Amino acid sequence: MSEPNDDEQTDLGYEEARDQLIEVVKGLEAGGLSLEESLALWERGERLARLCERHLEGARERIEAALATVEGTEDTADTEGPADDSETSG
Repeated sequence: MSEPNDDEQTDLGYEEARDQLIEVVKGLEAGGLSLEESLALWERGERLARLCERHLEGARERIEAALATVEGTEDTADTEGPADDSETSG
């Protein structure tokens, strides 16, 4: 099995990286590997875990930005709402 290099791993989407990380964990749990093979697999798992974390952080930032936009829109609507009511009632 050929190991992907760091550039290839960076191109992975979250789901692909997560699935590969699951396989790494299964391989480590199964045992039967030499120390060198186990270390290489562990290092690959660490890289995959960091990649997953970066994807999740990016998603978290996008969600926070979207929520800020929605909250900003609601604040604007709340601010404009009473002004519009006073104009129609007066």
